[in-house]
Amino acid sequence: MATPHVNVDFQNADPAGRVRLNTVGTIESLSRSGVRLANGLSVVIHDDELEADGVVSFSAEEKVWVATIDWDAIRQLPSPSAVHRG
Repeated sequence: MATPHVNVDFQNADPAGRVRLNTVGTIESLSRSGVRLANGLSVVIHDDELEADGVVSFSAEEKVWVATIDWDAIRQLPSPSAVHRG
Protein backbone atom coordinates (compact mmCIF):
# COMPACT_ATOMS: atom_id res chain seq x y z
CA MET A 1 0.00 0.00 0.00
CA ALA A 2 1.28 3.46 -0.87
CA THR A 3 1.93 5.97 1.88
CA PRO A 4 -1.22 8.08 2.31
CA HIS A 5 -1.01 11.79 1.50
CA VAL A 6 -2.97 14.04 3.85
CA ASN A 7 -3.70 17.74 3.43
CA VAL A 8 -2.84 19.71 6.60
CA ASP A 9 -2.32 23.19 7.99
CA PHE A 10 1.33 23.29 9.09
CA GLN A 11 0.49 26.23 11.36
CA ASN A 12 -1.87 24.00 13.36
CA ALA A 13 0.90 22.46 15.48
CA ASP A 14 0.73 21.61 19.16
CA PRO A 15 3.33 22.79 21.73
CA ALA A 16 5.40 19.64 21.00
CA GLY A 17 5.59 20.56 17.29
CA ARG A 18 3.24 17.82 16.14
CA VAL A 19 0.83 18.84 13.37
CA ARG A 20 -2.79 18.40 14.45
CA LEU A 21 -4.95 16.41 12.03
CA ASN A 22 -8.25 18.03 12.96
CA THR A 23 -8.87 20.85 10.48
CA VAL A 24 -11.81 20.72 8.08
CA GLY A 25 -9.42 20.39 5.12
CA THR A 26 -7.58 17.50 6.78
CA ILE A 27 -10.79 15.68 7.68
CA GLU A 28 -12.09 16.11 4.10
CA SER A 29 -8.76 14.86 2.72
CA LEU A 30 -8.90 11.76 4.94
CA SER A 31 -12.52 11.12 3.99
CA ARG A 32 -11.84 11.40 0.24
CA SER A 33 -8.88 9.02 0.41
CA GLY A 34 -10.50 6.56 2.81
CA VAL A 35 -7.52 6.72 5.19
CA ARG A 36 -8.15 5.57 8.75
CA LEU A 37 -5.76 7.07 11.26
CA ALA A 38 -3.90 4.70 13.56
CA ASN A 39 -0.92 4.95 15.88
CA GLY A 40 2.29 4.42 13.91
CA LEU A 41 0.74 5.03 10.47
CA SER A 42 3.28 6.62 8.09
CA VAL A 43 1.86 9.53 6.10
CA VAL A 44 3.00 12.34 3.85
CA ILE A 45 1.43 15.56 5.04
CA HIS A 46 1.20 18.54 2.72
CA ASP A 47 -0.37 21.86 1.94
CA ASP A 48 -0.17 23.82 -1.33
CA GLU A 49 3.53 24.60 -0.90
CA LEU A 50 5.15 22.15 1.54
CA GLU A 51 5.25 18.45 2.37
CA ALA A 52 6.83 16.27 5.03
CA ASP A 53 6.95 12.64 6.08
CA GLY A 54 5.13 12.00 9.33
CA VAL A 55 4.04 9.34 11.78
CA VAL A 56 0.52 9.46 13.21
CA SER A 57 -0.26 9.17 16.90
CA PHE A 58 -3.15 10.04 19.17
CA SER A 59 -2.57 12.93 21.56
CA ALA A 60 -4.22 11.88 24.81
CA GLU A 61 -3.70 15.39 26.21
CA GLU A 62 -5.69 17.11 23.44
CA LYS A 63 -7.76 14.09 22.35
CA VAL A 64 -6.82 14.62 18.71
CA TRP A 65 -4.77 12.79 16.08
CA VAL A 66 -1.39 14.37 15.29
CA ALA A 67 1.53 13.75 12.94
CA THR A 68 5.08 13.90 14.23
CA ILE A 69 7.41 15.34 11.60
CA ASP A 70 11.00 16.48 11.29
CA TRP A 71 10.61 20.23 10.84
CA ASP A 72 14.13 20.37 9.35
CA ALA A 73 13.14 17.92 6.60
CA ILE A 74 10.13 19.76 5.15
CA ARG A 75 10.21 19.79 1.36
CA GLN A 76 9.15 22.67 -0.89
CA LEU A 77 6.66 21.57 -3.55
CA PRO A 78 7.02 22.88 -7.10
CA SER A 79 4.65 25.72 -7.83
CA PRO A 80 1.79 24.84 -10.21
CA SER A 81 3.01 27.43 -12.70
CA ALA A 82 6.49 25.82 -12.78
CA VAL A 83 4.96 22.40 -13.46
CA HIS A 84 2.93 23.67 -16.43
CA ARG A 85 5.83 25.40 -18.15
CA GLY A 86 7.47 22.98 -20.50
